Amino acid sequence: MTKISGAPWPLLQIAIEPKRKADEEKLRVALSTLAAEQPGFEVKWDEESGQTIVAAMTELDLDLIFYRVTHEFNVAVNVGAPQVAYRETITHKHQQDYTHKRQFVGQGQFARVRILFEPNGYNPEFAFVSKVPDGAVPDEYAAAVEKGVNSILVSGPFAGFQMIGVKAALVDGAFHDTDSSALAFEIAGRACFKEALPKLGVRFLEPIMRVEVVAPEIYVRAVVSELKSRGAKFKSQESQGMDVVIIAFVPLANLFKLEDTLRSHSQGQARLTVSYAGYAALPHDDDDPPAAAMALARR
Repeated sequence: MTKISGAPWPLLQIAIEPKRKADEEKLRVALSTLAAEQPGFEVKWDEESGQTIVAAMTELDLDLIFYRVTHEFNVAVNVGAPQVAYRETITHKHQQDYTHKRQFVGQGQFARVRILFEPNGYNPEFAFVSKVPDGAVPDEYAAAVEKGVNSILVSGPFAGFQMIGVKAALVDGAFHDTDSSALAFEIAGRACFKEALPKLGVRFLEPIMRVEVVAPEIYVRAVVSELKSRGAKFKSQESQGMDVVIIAFVPLANLFKLEDTLRSHSQGQARLTVSYAGYAALPHDDDDPPAAAMALARR
């Protein structure tokens, strides 16, 4: 796959493990070294599952990492199929009231919040604002509410993927002079969002890529057929000298090995350019998420 520009990072992840348990530390050193050298590459170690996840922007980047680990660092590894960075979002507007109240020996915890949650397109940035009447909730407590809500966004309720397109407004609240704290309001913000989620119409999203293929006219039918088989939505098809330029939008999950396939269909004459277009809801969003996505979410 060619360079993907303008995309949120990362779009692709794979699980990688050494074929020999004795090489675990060697693999860690290799991946840490590559992460320091190569921009746009990150490694995550999941101690609970024992898996190592590497993330990058493109399929080509992942292939290069695998090649360098194997040939430069001499570590034989098993690599999973590349997995797409799916997202979750909300589609409904809802206002939720929540009171956090706990009593411990000699001290209590109290925080009341009312938060209006709204969809915010597919904006990756969390939008939060405090609209409480003057004096109802101190600024430091409002900031704690934002922190609490934001902490939920890293793992959505549908499949555990990061949530995007969320706007929240603290519209009312109450505090106690002695029992309230920033921690209490952080807990209240987090719990309020959790209670509201079933009413917010959570949906599952996938990244969509803008695909441009330039190929001689004789190969256009084969190119179009291949793109259709990958769920493409066509935007345009225009002649450009001896070539034809085809522009379409294709789910990222359907793009793996597309470049190799198009070269095969066109005797190496088709040229592919891919760029990030945005996120879109899955066509059958009321069904279970794709098995590959669920497998990644469980890691």
